[in-house]
Amino acid sequence: MQRELLWFKEVKKIVRPSYVHMKNKEGKTPWELFTVEHENLRRAGEKWMKDTATSCMVVVTLIATVTFAAAFTVPAGNKEETGTPIFLTDGWFTIFVISDAVAMFSLTTSIMMFLSILVSQYGEDDFLFSLPAKLMVGLITLFASIVCMVLTFNATFILVYKEEKQGILPKLVAVLAVLPITLYAVLNCRLWITLIDSTCWASRFMFRPGKHKLFDGDQDID
Repeated sequence: MQRELLWFKEVKKIVRPSYVHMKNKEGKTPWELFTVEHENLRRAGEKWMKDTATSCMVVVTLIATVTFAAAFTVPAGNKEETGTPIFLTDGWFTIFVISDAVAMFSLTTSIMMFLSILVSQYGEDDFLFSLPAKLMVGLITLFASIVCMVLTFNATFILVYKEEKQGILPKLVAVLAVLPITLYAVLNCRLWITLIDSTCWASRFMFRPGKHKLFDGDQDID
């Protein structure tokens, strides 16, 4: 749908201005005809976007629940005298706090993006930039939250088993934690590339302005 819109708008730039509002035998302008001819494609795009956003919302909600709970579950507890965390001065505790906070902010952004997709009006112009950009931001922030969530888990694990940090167990857990991140990136790599290409590159480099004008004012150009 996005490519069709790009072609329509590019053709609109190179035809005579009077053609833009000219009607055919059925009394339809080019844009009205475009809307009718691409209605099935628009509906298919709307269904795909909504299904994708709904599925991602479920994942984001689950991760947000875990991340929010982790913010109030301090590893190893607090000191009885002052109430401050036991590992407050430990570097891994700082990593725990920062990664959990970044994960929460990323999840909030992701939720807003997917929610915005679900409540969109799904007009033809929305498929040109708005919807693909929202989906792209939502997926990127979701990936960032997953990375931070795994980092939070690693920091917590190392803090709890601090005395074993020279052993093989913490290192093994850290390596295994990379697997879901890698798996998510591999499974969604093609979708990311498509979204980035169509949203950031295709609209700029698919056509080269000034090199294929058919008309200059009212004069034809050979």
